[in-house]
Amino acid sequence: MVDFGRVLTAMITPFKEDGSVNYDIAAKLAAHLADNGTETLVVCGTTGESPTLTWDEEYQLFKVVLEAVQGKALVVAGCGSNSTKEAISATEKAANIGISGTLQVVPYYNKPPQAGLYKHFQAIAEACPDLALLLYNVPGRTGQNLQPETVARLSEVKNIVGIKESTGNIDQVSEIRRLTPKEFQIYSGDDYMTLPLLAIGAKGVVSVASHLVGPKLQDMIQAFCSGQIQVATEIHLQLFPLFKVLFATTSPIPVKKALLLQGWDVGATRLPLYETDSKFSQQLEVILKELNLIKPGAS
Repeated sequence: MVDFGRVLTAMITPFKEDGSVNYDIAAKLAAHLADNGTETLVVCGTTGESPTLTWDEEYQLFKVVLEAVQGKALVVAGCGSNSTKEAISATEKAANIGISGTLQVVPYYNKPPQAGLYKHFQAIAEACPDLALLLYNVPGRTGQNLQPETVARLSEVKNIVGIKESTGNIDQVSEIRRLTPKEFQIYSGDDYMTLPLLAIGAKGVVSVASHLVGPKLQDMIQAFCSGQIQVATEIHLQLFPLFKVLFATTSPIPVKKALLLQGWDVGATRLPLYETDSKFSQQLEVILKELNLIKPGAS
């Protein structure tokens, strides 16, 4: 079974001024993240603005990031779709370039019942039996919740190895942990839930904040795993304002703004994502300065 580690970064997609993908910056950012606490990069997920990327852009990003971090981090490709046929096609294509796994989101908008969700993920897994598959449950965006009983059934499929859980519901994650084998990897899909979910058997986090504080997240998780609960709690509380401000408006708007403030030429988000709230920007700058993530004069 593939071990994706403790800290997976849901990587942003950099854009140029004309709105095209900036593959050069993507490569540099991927290498930077791999050197700063990230064990696995998740490319073209929600944070990567997958809804506004073409399949060709996604495929090129997979190749660029894979080459940039070869030997330093694993790469998981976001190949999910609300069309099972499309998801299989994208996954098969990505599998051919040597990625370590694929992230498959719950089909959005069409709201399939649990039986349909099971068949959807089963079909993708069986089409690429040698490729690890991570489920991705984010009902706030998809409109449908992947129930623990369905996750438990899917965990019996050989290459479905884990789940990114973004419900923010400790009861649900507890039930998933109770019903699945201990080797089934559960990842928090929300930075602020990482420490609470570790306490009930999660392995780590698919993080947005790791763009900025990857080593600190590693420290928090390793402290918890070694029994230094107070140390882990202190790091969680120190980073908690950052966790919250990075979702003060629709992600990835805040993390892209933060990276821009650090000097990364990642560009803006693609429409329809857009932000003009100056109060939010000021709040973000204050928190970044407090954590020494940007210099006092940066703006």
